[in-house]
Amino acid sequence: MTEVVTSDFELDTRLAADSVLIADGPLSQIRLMNDDRFPWVVLVPRVPGASEWIDLDGSQQRLLLAEINQVSRHLKQKPNVTKLNIGALGNIVPQLHIHLVGRHEGDAAWPGPVWGSGPAQRFDPGVLAERVEIWRQRLR
Repeated sequence: MTEVVTSDFELDTRLAADSVLIADGPLSQIRLMNDDRFPWVVLVPRVPGASEWIDLDGSQQRLLLAEINQVSRHLKQKPNVTKLNIGALGNIVPQLHIHLVGRHEGDAAWPGPVWGSGPAQRFDPGVLAERVEIWRQRLR
């Protein structure tokens, strides 16, 4: 895949506060949500002004779909992940971003959505750094 460079991309401050950069994909920032309750990755296309899927052109949509598929395959391999939740809500943060969440019966929010299911349980800083590095290795 060809890397798409967008020099005037700015990450929404709320996404920056709630997640940590894993890597830059061809189109998107790949970010780990800082919530130890769920295996949860967010893809943020580096396309200024994009708030909806339809704001991406066809080649950008294909790149984003490939990134979703790649990350989803890795999430599905994690222990206890029996279901993937994939969503692009944007009701609070309008910047286009795709949530990929590994779920299992009995998780902290099951069977409801992860959003609004209580306060995030932040990773210990050492554990967070370890998880980010594991993701970087997987995505190579």
